[in-house]
Amino acid sequence: MSAAEIAVGLLIVVSGFLSMAAGIGIVRFPDVLTRLHAATKPQVLGLAAVLVAIVVQVPTWGVVTTVVLIMTFQLLTQPMTAHMLGRAAYRSDHVRRDLLIEDELDRDIAAHDQPGRG
Repeated sequence: MSAAEIAVGLLIVVSGFLSMAAGIGIVRFPDVLTRLHAATKPQVLGLAAVLVAIVVQVPTWGVVTTVVLIMTFQLLTQPMTAHMLGRAAYRSDHVRRDLLIEDELDRDIAAHDQPGRG
């Protein structure tokens, strides 16, 4: 068993652990915003670990460029998706406001909805 195989195995185990942590967080956390956090952070890191494992196992230019494209697309879309889901949950009142430390969005919406302001 070579060092590369051990590294690949460890990276896959780390990825599995991060994916499991994300799943547990989605089930256990109390509201949409914390569940979104649990879903996005470990999933992106888990995907990165698997992609690095693939590059370590098959270090060719074709694989590297594909992995870079996959990770770039994931890093560009995942934060936007989480933001839009969080915003929709907030506006449809699916957020536990008692868990918010500071609610800046409510203040901004209230200022925008005042009469005389466009």
